[in-house]
Amino acid sequence: MRVIGVDEAGRGSFVGPLVVGAFAVEDTAIEAIRACGARDSKCLSSAAREEVYARLRPLGALASIALSPRAVDRAVEVGGLNDLEADTFGDVIRKLGGDEARVDACDTNEARFGRRVALRAGGAIRVVSCHHADRDDPVVGAASIVAKVRRDRALARLRNLLGDELGSGYPSDARTIEFVRGHLAREAAAPTWLRASWSTMTRVKQIRPTVTLDRFYP
Repeated sequence: MRVIGVDEAGRGSFVGPLVVGAFAVEDTAIEAIRACGARDSKCLSSAAREEVYARLRPLGALASIALSPRAVDRAVEVGGLNDLEADTFGDVIRKLGGDEARVDACDTNEARFGRRVALRAGGAIRVVSCHHADRDDPVVGAASIVAKVRRDRALARLRNLLGDELGSGYPSDARTIEFVRGHLAREAAAPTWLRASWSTMTRVKQIRPTVTLDRFYP
């Protein structure tokens, strides 16, 4: 049986893409995935995630979809971020194909999230939707690694362009907040690497998005 794990990285970020990652593997290889160290990517350093990612590559199929800040902003404006994520989970499942998908539920209602994912995936694949699946299931843990590594790389490309002062991109990072505040003080409009719909913007400055940097997303 071919099993697909799906998870996301960057949902709460103020800068850069939200990345949905997936990992597909035959069920006979799941213990090998566990032995690689696949688990919730938040428990690993950036260097450790890259090491696990390299060990995972020969064992299964990897895929990801990056959602730009513009796409996230549009969803947030209509209260549809969970729906956007569920639909993107379904899209990446369709891309890989399999018999069963195990997803880390982004909605407070696990079953509702799973139904939406299954509908978008085409209805022919069984979808198991659970909270903390990245922690409890090595296949979803592998997907968590894929999502986080590819988001890390997207942020690294942005830092190469904009400077290391950009920080992690999360609103809890003082460097990120100061960088964004300085950037907006110099520019007439917010760039599209910034999520203008986030409440964090009230701590910085309210302006319109313009500049496109989509090529820096994975």
